[in-house]
Amino acid sequence: MPFASLGLAPELVRAVADEGYAHPTPIQSEAIPLALAGRDLIGSAQTGTGKTAAFVLPILQRLSDGKRGVLRALILVPTRELAEQVAASIRAYGRHTHLKGAAVYGGVGMEPQTRALKHGVDVVVATPGRLAMRISPSSRCWCSTRPIACSTWDSRRTSSAS
Repeated sequence: MPFASLGLAPELVRAVADEGYAHPTPIQSEAIPLALAGRDLIGSAQTGTGKTAAFVLPILQRLSDGKRGVLRALILVPTRELAEQVAASIRAYGRHTHLKGAAVYGGVGMEPQTRALKHGVDVVVATPGRLAMRISPSSRCWCSTRPIACSTWDSRRTSSAS
C-alpha cells in the first residue's frame, strides 16, 4: 500500500518519497488515517518503525489549510535530541507545504529560538522545561491566542539490567 492510499496530500506524499520511503510501516498505516480523521490515538512501536512520521504527517496535513506562521500545533518531547529529531522531520516532510517548525529546548541559548518564534512558526517542538520558561509570566508570550493542538510523545522506555 503506498502512502497516497492513506489520504495524505500530494505534497506530503512527494516529501515522503524524497526521503526514500515508498510504503508506510504498520504504525503509519494504522495511525495516519485515524489522525487525519481527527481521532485521538495512542500508538506504540519499536524504535525505527516510523512513529515520528505517523504523527507529523497528519499534523502537517491538518495545518496545510489556514493562516501560515501562526502557532497551531505543539509537540512535547522529553529530550532536546528528540526535539531536534522531530523538528528535522517537520522540515523534511513539510518541505513542499511552506509550513515552518521550530525546536525549543534547554541547554542552549534562547536567542536563536526566540528569533525563530518571532518570525512565525506553525509547529513548535518543545521540551517541558523550556516550554515552561517560554510561557512564564515574566517572559514575552510567543504563542497566539488561538487554540493550540498538543501532542505528547515519549521516545522509549529505558531499563537497566542488574
